[in-house]
Amino acid sequence: MAKHYELGKKGEQLAVNYLIDNGYKIVAKNWRFQKSEIDIIAQKENTLASIEVKTRSTKEFGNPQDFVNAKKIKLLVMAMNEYVIRNDLDVEVRFDIIAITKKGNNFEIEHLEDSFLHF
Repeated sequence: MAKHYELGKKGEQLAVNYLIDNGYKIVAKNWRFQKSEIDIIAQKENTLASIEVKTRSTKEFGNPQDFVNAKKIKLLVMAMNEYVIRNDLDVEVRFDIIAITKKGNNFEIEHLEDSFLHF
């Protein structure tokens, strides 16, 4: 398995653990709609969060969150809209990024709530 794939999977698991530790309920992981995939859908109280996880081995080329571009945002909004409609939900929706950077044998986790768009 490629190292970047392993790092990405490790990052997603760290993000799930972080969210659970901070009072979120994980509703779905790797939810797909057309060409988009939402890494994690989590709920805390009456807020449903679409969470994009970005994991990097270094910040040498920029912060992990800097790699969420306009095309990705458009796809995430479309997918989250479909998720809410399919499940007939009446909740506030928020778009978050969890940025994870490897620091030696440890990981730095930054949770950027409401990071790019109101729905």
